[in-house]
Amino acid sequence: MPLVAHNKLPTFDRLKQEGHIVLPAVRALHQDIRELHIGLLNMMPDAALAATERQFFRLVGESNPIAQFYMHPFTLKEIARSPKAQAHIDRYYEPFEKIREEGLDALIVSGANVTHPNLPEEPFWKPLGEVIGWAVENVTSTLCSCLATHAVLDLHHGQKRRPLAAKRWGVFSHRVLDRHHPLVLGVNTRFDVPHSRLNDIGRQQFDAAGLHVLVESETAGVHLAVSEDRFRVVYFQGHPEYDTVSLLKEYKREVVRYADGERQDYPPFPERYFGLLEQGILDEYHDRLLQVLDKGGEAPEFPEALVVRRLDNTWHDTAGAIVANWIGKVYQITDSDRRRPFMEGVDPHNPLGL
Repeated sequence: MPLVAHNKLPTFDRLKQEGHIVLPAVRALHQDIRELHIGLLNMMPDAALAATERQFFRLVGESNPIAQFYMHPFTLKEIARSPKAQAHIDRYYEPFEKIREEGLDALIVSGANVTHPNLPEEPFWKPLGEVIGWAVENVTSTLCSCLATHAVLDLHHGQKRRPLAAKRWGVFSHRVLDRHHPLVLGVNTRFDVPHSRLNDIGRQQFDAAGLHVLVESETAGVHLAVSEDRFRVVYFQGHPEYDTVSLLKEYKREVVRYADGERQDYPPFPERYFGLLEQGILDEYHDRLLQVLDKGGEAPEFPEALVVRRLDNTWHDTAGAIVANWIGKVYQITDSDRRRPFMEGVDPHNPLGL
């Protein structure tokens, strides 16, 4: 239920303005309610740092169990940051050393932008491996998002992601494959998930790693899978945490890159995201932009305001239900002492009793 504002992170104020329940720390201390401490390893670039906080905090805060959620954001110092982003991190984020010492009930690992074709060449590769290694041994369950999923399959299973012929970008329909797994109980058998990636881990690779695939798309591939014990590690290959406007922001960014000469081709529309009217507005802008650029003028203002009000979100409720199921199982399994990830009598090799 409530998120606890245990520091002055601006994300808490933003979520309160959206109508979410955020409990002041002083009030939380006077409630006889179980605490859950959830880490967020936020590896996203500066422009998406705060948005990623809100997206994952929102999903956790909307989950059903009666608990107070203490969110602990942290990042990796090897990821280069602007002075503004670094100041935000220095003020509001926690060092991994503190988190490792005090423990967590659950961990979320975000995606990241990469600059090398091979993930082991990234500067954050070794420290990310250290965090994942610690979490697998000491945290009840770790939820990996997109790039983090690719990294863990590479690190622990030797399954390397493969480049796609074209960016997988849009909102895709998915089907639940195992309707009896606790993570998808009560979830629609078919639902949408946004994807945005240039690389893929295929179904055969998940199978070869011994992982259990729960949700898959005929078009977009595997979205949700779990580790051999069915719970210790949860893998998202899509982006169920995305806001309604996230793909619009990405599309706008790519249009700006085109206008600035940073990409040669004009970006295609994300699949199954814009309606016909929105596509018409954006096609008209494309034509105007080409005319202006041809004359050496400045790019006209992107028509974001005309498009954003008509966008639909067809994935958030299902994403919330899956995260709520995940949090519920963490709540049931973890000991109140965060340094002991499994309660007495729980089989660590089959914590869900499946």
